[in-house]
Amino acid sequence: MTSADAATDGRAAALLAHTRTAVTPGLRAAVDSLPGRLGRVAAYHFGWEHPDGSPAEGPPGKAIRPALVLAAARALGGDPAPAVRAAVAVELVHNFTLLHDDILDQDATRRNRPTAWAVFGTADALIAGDAVLALAARLLAEDDHPAAPAASARLAACVMELCAGQQADCAFEERAPDAITLDECLTMATAKTGALLGCSCALGALCAGADPAEVAALDAFGREAGLAFQLIDDLIGIWGDPERTGKPAGADLVARKKSLPVVAALTSGTPAAAELAALYARPVLDEPAVRRAAGLVERAGGRAWAQEQAADRMGRAVHQLSVAVPDLEAAGDLLALAEFVTRRTR
Repeated sequence: MTSADAATDGRAAALLAHTRTAVTPGLRAAVDSLPGRLGRVAAYHFGWEHPDGSPAEGPPGKAIRPALVLAAARALGGDPAPAVRAAVAVELVHNFTLLHDDILDQDATRRNRPTAWAVFGTADALIAGDAVLALAARLLAEDDHPAAPAASARLAACVMELCAGQQADCAFEERAPDAITLDECLTMATAKTGALLGCSCALGALCAGADPAEVAALDAFGREAGLAFQLIDDLIGIWGDPERTGKPAGADLVARKKSLPVVAALTSGTPAAAELAALYARPVLDEPAVRRAAGLVERAGGRAWAQEQAADRMGRAVHQLSVAVPDLEAAGDLLALAEFVTRRTR
């Protein structure tokens, strides 16, 4: 890592820490308003409580999405303080998706602790996720900021897009390994991941009083950065360090996910692609098969393609950002956050 990269990461880490300080009180107040067991499941998911309800200090979420809200407001010359409620709302939406994703993917751990469904059962975790989503809608509905109606409508549209992306992801599981195109996979990833990062930036812009063109450009910036983020996340899902991810090595391959690097490999037309398709046709992949699959994804070019695409999408993101904020120095916080999340290697 260069000294410039280290400085950018330091800036991003400080922004994320500041964001957690700014949004945690509102986040906790919202979750505390949930009735009975719903609040307990949600508080456990956020790392604030143990399963028995006693206080805990679990590892905090990264707070990338709320940080983007506040950074977008600052980039356009706005005061980030009135955007905190919107930042809390996007973090609630993000955690709604995590609660549901863990159930759909049958992931038993997150942040090195059992997931909510693994502790409280599928029904309670599912319903708690629904309640967390409702909290996000209520926060914006009760906001007296002039942009709140537009922000509320935009966030609702984003949730529908998120759901469409998740549905497409689930539908991929029923299709043959080599029957999914890269374009389909990119569209799904943009909806599932890019949409909320784009919406986060757009909400910050709205809170700063931006015009429609600026809002659209910042939304596009977040979407492109989000797709770069997903590409890196998919690489981590195959080659990530379990000590850092909190998940087993090759977790996405164990689940036979048709992630972006995997689909790139499967559609490469190489002998390795045919071998990988045969492996993915198996009902279960044991540890040796997972290692073999990872090697095949790399040999078929999936790893290199994902890395190149992530860099390309970041270039597109910077271009969109320059449309809204011609002086990129003023958008330094947004750039630092985007570079930070897309430079992860584990």
